[in-house]
Amino acid sequence: MRRILAALALICGTAAAQDYPSRPVHLVVPYTPGTGADILARLIGARLTERWKQPVVTDNKPGATGNIGAEAVAKSPADGYTVLFPATSFATNASLAHAPYDPQKSFEPVALVATSTLAVLVNPQLPARNMRELIDLAKAAPGKLTYSSPGNGGVQHLAMELLKLETGMDIVHVPYKGAAGALSDAVGGHVDATVAALQSASPLAHGGKLRMLTVLSAERAAAFPDVPTLREQKGLPDLEIDTWYGAFVPAGTPAEIVQKLNAGINESLNDPQIRASLEKQGLLPAGGDPARLQALLQKELARWARVVKASGIKAE
Repeated sequence: MRRILAALALICGTAAAQDYPSRPVHLVVPYTPGTGADILARLIGARLTERWKQPVVTDNKPGATGNIGAEAVAKSPADGYTVLFPATSFATNASLAHAPYDPQKSFEPVALVATSTLAVLVNPQLPARNMRELIDLAKAAPGKLTYSSPGNGGVQHLAMELLKLETGMDIVHVPYKGAAGALSDAVGGHVDATVAALQSASPLAHGGKLRMLTVLSAERAAAFPDVPTLREQKGLPDLEIDTWYGAFVPAGTPAEIVQKLNAGINESLNDPQIRASLEKQGLLPAGGDPARLQALLQKELARWARVVKASGIKAE
């Protein structure tokens, strides 16, 4: 009987995959509009709509550093019609033990979509023109300076906490519900500094509303060739912290559907116009098979667990 049921399930799954997609596909972005994941979902969604002749729409479900949207997808039917587009917080949340899902058991990886660079920026009124000067200001007035992030436990928060551990500076974290609020309050001077993904902060930095002190990548960003990396600045730690963006579906989604989604995303990322648009905004297209994303996720889960333990960060 079990063999018969298994055979029936396989037949049904294969039939569903052959018809997929036969109705709208929803790309759930667990962050606010304008973030890297949102930009990616909208660009790829438009390309998939053309390819599949079915609407591929972006749904923003922000909150709890991505947990609200991720939990919604984890509880969705495993049929490929609800796809999660998270960023690095998908791994960091698990390290803080407040994720209402298991990032490995609750989902099937589809594709690593892109990576991007993190940057440290300050309000232009702050007398700090490089990272060394910010550290010195923070040390001169312990606990007086503040920095914003899109949420407690996100990669932006953990990146600055790691910098604090490595440099000994004392700057207070102010978490927000998304990148928009964290950036706008830095512009308005309500906080002194912020850590942000390059593509989110790029318009503000180019417009002079925020001053970029450093990028946390291995190499300088093409969009900001005059901004140094940490390792280039004397006396600063040699750290490399990138943001990544992936696509996941609920666990149990048929392999044939996962493969169709993977092929569609890879085809979209190979489109010259999409690649140019992403690179202009500081996003580096990735792609590859689901195993690539799975390997990255495992590495990230281990990495951020170590950082959380060392820094003593607690979930709020």
